[in-house]
Amino acid sequence: MTGVRINFFSEEVSYTLKHKRLIRTWLSRLFFEEGVQVDTINYIFCSDHYLYAINVQYLQHETLTDTITFSYNSDNEDVIGDVYISYDRVKENARELRIAAIDEVHRLLVHGALHLCGYNDKTDEEKMIMTQKEDHYLLLFSALVQ
Repeated sequence: MTGVRINFFSEEVSYTLKHKRLIRTWLSRLFFEEGVQVDTINYIFCSDHYLYAINVQYLQHETLTDTITFSYNSDNEDVIGDVYISYDRVKENARELRIAAIDEVHRLLVHGALHLCGYNDKTDEEKMIMTQKEDHYLLLFSALVQ
């Protein structure tokens, strides 16, 4: 689990993630459990506007989304990737789900990490697997916090 670089940035939003060291440990554990070697992952918290532009430019989707993950590695290489998270969507999702915004942030951190591990969420079956994995790693995080 050593050598994993997990960075946090923000674009067009004023958001600072708390407990970065603990979150890095948690995400490193996720990659270790999934058997995925990681070089560098950048999490970028941004606005709806910022992520919408990325969604249109790179994915040709003219919709708002809460997160987009890009993996830059080839087969048999350590994972290098960017995970963009719209903090505007985080707040909206949290309000609709009646949960704390930080809980939604944690879910999206895991969601992006799982995409970098090779999981998809296009079909109902893939979504079910992704949700089960998210729940597992969110429980792991709550155990680390205690």
